Amino acid sequence: MTGLLVGAVFGAVFVVVNAQSPLSTPAVTVLRVVACLAAAAVLVLWLATARREGRDGGGQRPMFGRGYLVVVLAEAILLFGGLRVLAALERPVETNVAWIAFVVGVHFVALAPIWKDWSIAAPGAALTLLGVAGLVMAATAAVTWVPLVSGVLSGVVLLAGSLTFAWRGRRAVPA
Repeated sequence: MTGLLVGAVFGAVFVVVNAQSPLSTPAVTVLRVVACLAAAAVLVLWLATARREGRDGGGQRPMFGRGYLVVVLAEAILLFGGLRVLAALERPVETNVAWIAFVVGVHFVALAPIWKDWSIAAPGAALTLLGVAGLVMAATAAVTWVPLVSGVLSGVVLLAGSLTFAWRGRRAVPA
């Protein structure tokens, strides 16, 4: 459940930061409010599940072993190194969110076999594709749509996945 909470928070951040033009102000406001409500719902489900797991002794395997640390280190290098390269190439600033979505997506795909949890591969693949789409769009006149495609849609994927699995996880823990 902790991974779902992290995914929901980052999903909300993706939406809040990237919901902007070319969308209308009311659409931006609705997207931001819904994203924050979805993240809050995951937090409530996380708290309820954590409380029950604490009573029942939990029994979850550790998520943050050596494999995880290697993936996160590679992710940090790719994220920050890639952003530096994009700046040096004088790419439009909108390209950054596409790169971030791409790297975060690849990180989920890489974690799936390490955690032996293939459910995270699907949102990872979706984020990777949204990142690639944004990188392609950033080289065209559609560059203003990159924050929506690579940012907002990536946030929606993370929030939808987090909510879905948090809801399922809540039902899986004995009351």
